[in-house]
Amino acid sequence: MAVYPIVLSQKSFAHKDKLTYPFEERGLQFGDGVYEVIRIYNGKTHLLQEHVERLFTSAEAIKLSLDYSLEEMISLLEKLITENNMTVDGKIYLQASRGSVTRDHVFPEESVEPNFYAYIEDLPRNLKYLQKGVSVITTEDIRWDLCYIKSLNLLPNVLAKQAAKEQGCFEAILHKDRRVTEASSSNVFLIRDGSIYTHPATNGILRGCVRMKVFEIAKKLNIPIVEEAFSLDDIPSADEMFLTSTTAEVMPIVKVDEGQVKDGKPGPITRQLQAAYEEDAHITINKIAETV
Repeated sequence: MAVYPIVLSQKSFAHKDKLTYPFEERGLQFGDGVYEVIRIYNGKTHLLQEHVERLFTSAEAIKLSLDYSLEEMISLLEKLITENNMTVDGKIYLQASRGSVTRDHVFPEESVEPNFYAYIEDLPRNLKYLQKGVSVITTEDIRWDLCYIKSLNLLPNVLAKQAAKEQGCFEAILHKDRRVTEASSSNVFLIRDGSIYTHPATNGILRGCVRMKVFEIAKKLNIPIVEEAFSLDDIPSADEMFLTSTTAEVMPIVKVDEGQVKDGKPGPITRQLQAAYEEDAHITINKIAETV
């Protein structure tokens, strides 16, 4: 995967090899910061404003003041793509922390400039998984209670994702007392009798940008969405299941732990959502329908 050389650091652009921060950096030492991942299709961002708005919401939740307006950050991120001559599918990673200062649990008393950077990587669409679906495991949700904040504190997510990988699976579905919350890096949906079920937008889940786009798409397609947490016990009787995230898009789930979802193939409603998502993102090449 290529990393493009020009990085947005603070409000200027620099070569990636020139980007350094002092070792006493609060994002490194405390996870005291927030981040976003923004999808690029054919050199164009998708859901850019939604992601930047969520970054500001996360920053406000941890009392981090960003030295940008929303419009200024959007403009700089668009310029980052131009500076790198980015024309293919990829992603932007951006991160803001409370800055570099002598290590102390409490916020610095003096004024400290937040550390902010963003960079671009190639990210081809995973058409094989989007076409055939993926297997997932289930595991207990041991994260903190403010998952709506897209913070840098991701160790429980990392451990869950690693457990999934070690079992040859794509993702780990998280649950509390057997009620499904979301997955390690995506939101989770279950389809039964023509309706889509997913955990409500409480503080206990991330309010995914693709999740909200699926809500919008489903409304246009007259597919009911019920914001209601489903149980692990509901999965064996599911007609379909899928994940959503910036990098996974609308990803069919065909196997959970040792159990197959329905006939083990992506279902018709998931296919409708995938097609509508491609249309919304203006994906004109490498479409799922062309590979199914």
